[in-house]
Amino acid sequence: MSVRQMWAAKLAGKPMPAATPTPRSASGAALAPPLRVPFVGLVLGIDPSLRGTGLALVEFTPGRQPVLLRCQTVRVPAKHPMPVALAEIHRAVTAFLEGREVRHVALEQTIFVQNFQTAQILGAARGAAIAAAALQERPIFEYAPLRVKQAVVGAGRASKEQMARTVMALLGHGRTLALDEADAAGVALCHAFTWRG
Repeated sequence: MSVRQMWAAKLAGKPMPAATPTPRSASGAALAPPLRVPFVGLVLGIDPSLRGTGLALVEFTPGRQPVLLRCQTVRVPAKHPMPVALAEIHRAVTAFLEGREVRHVALEQTIFVQNFQTAQILGAARGAAIAAAALQERPIFEYAPLRVKQAVVGAGRASKEQMARTVMALLGHGRTLALDEADAAGVALCHAFTWRG
């Protein structure tokens, strides 16, 4: 029962649900809730786009700052047709996954767009990236842009520049990342920070 529902029941004079008993040890002392297990391993973060897909491979080790191992923006000039761009995205994701023990792949979900054609193009780019990861049999997770910003920056309406600065600070990365690469690293960070394994 949510807090709102409990208040509504109390104000209406209805009976309150019984409290869940606190787990106790044999001596009767209250037990602490189980600790969240931190994510350990490699995450490939992907910020899909037809002409500029961001990729970032981030390593997570307990007790250490996350490490950006590799990042890339898959740039496909507008003169190339859509199938060529999709092939490039697929090829790049496959290259990031091959020969590495990447535990999970995390993608940014497509935000709401009013233009149907734009939505189709973004969906095709996501599909190319997802297919490459699925063929490598890697678990795939998707996160809304708002959730990524909340998990990494702490504000769902953060700008791309704020996101890039925060990602670089969290990774201890000296070089300025391209915005697509920073977004991809942000998705990987979001996955590790919110993981409930």
